[in-house]
Amino acid sequence: MKRREFLKAGGVGLAATAVAAPAVAQSMPEVRWRLAASWPKALDTLYGGCEFFCKRVAEITDNRFQIQSFAAGEIVPGLQVLDAVSNGTVEMGNTALYYYWGKNPAFTFGTSLPFGLNTRQHISWLQWGGGTDLLNNLLAEYNCVGIPTGSTGAQMGGWFRKEIKSMADFQGLKFRVGGFAGTIIAKVGGVPQQIAGGDIYPALEKGTIDAAEWVGPYDDEKLGFVKVAKFYYYPGWWEGTGQGHNVMNKDKWNALPKHYQAAIQAASEDTFTWVTGKYDAVNPPALKRLIVAGAQLRPFPQEVLEACYNAANEIYADLSKSNPHFGKMHASLAAYRNESLAWMQVAELSFDSFMMRMRTRT
Repeated sequence: MKRREFLKAGGVGLAATAVAAPAVAQSMPEVRWRLAASWPKALDTLYGGCEFFCKRVAEITDNRFQIQSFAAGEIVPGLQVLDAVSNGTVEMGNTALYYYWGKNPAFTFGTSLPFGLNTRQHISWLQWGGGTDLLNNLLAEYNCVGIPTGSTGAQMGGWFRKEIKSMADFQGLKFRVGGFAGTIIAKVGGVPQQIAGGDIYPALEKGTIDAAEWVGPYDDEKLGFVKVAKFYYYPGWWEGTGQGHNVMNKDKWNALPKHYQAAIQAASEDTFTWVTGKYDAVNPPALKRLIVAGAQLRPFPQEVLEACYNAANEIYADLSKSNPHFGKMHASLAAYRNESLAWMQVAELSFDSFMMRMRTRT
């Protein structure tokens, strides 16, 4: 009798297992995606963030959802990532949305609006101020959906062969500068240049260009700019942050199980911490090494900052009238910035200023 009861119970258990296995397979299908990045492998923080992201997705899904990352040029050039995702060449990409400001100037809000927000303010605006929804309304026109991921933090103002003392020094200045900021440089008399990262050094060395910005000390050091342009300016007013995005093909995104979508969301947030935290760790010692190597730190003169600020706001006013996406995003970001700045001054600025004064005494 006991033997029959045992066999009966065992049969029920086997049947339950047989039913459960297909259910698990259906809820956790094996999915393979490709990610095209805008970064070369040499940028081990930006591209390293892509590798970290792919690893996190695999860990979260017990390796059922595998995403393989490809550096710029391996599938498509770095500045064609959005197109590759939009047309389905790859399922997703990691890029800076301001690269595509030529398609629509409003894309600059995804990465950094010149004289816009710092890193903390920007991620807050994206997540809590409606910024991501506004950007996804724009991305939907390209059959894409975006999620913010790693940020460089505030960037430097770039490397100049000659010292900048006034706005007169910007007249005719051939300046390699990325994205939308070039429109402001042109408005104040400069000549913006679009040059790929690997071509900047020889252009500076030969004098084809007079100045160039890239990212910050850690990445700039790798490209050797200090050897051919000694004056290192700050702040990079065009990038108070350098926010990156994971961009997914909308059809592929909608076809994913909800928990795989959640895995991408969670891994993207983890990547923000990884990339931004690493930049904050590696930039200070890199800056010290650059100074030892001969870099001369210079703040942009107040006259230059104010002239560029005024030119930027004139451009924003015109674009807000002619471009609905830009107008909505600028109104949203400006209101958020005005509210946030008061708090930053009360808490963050006062604390940082005090700590800097104490540091000089010790």
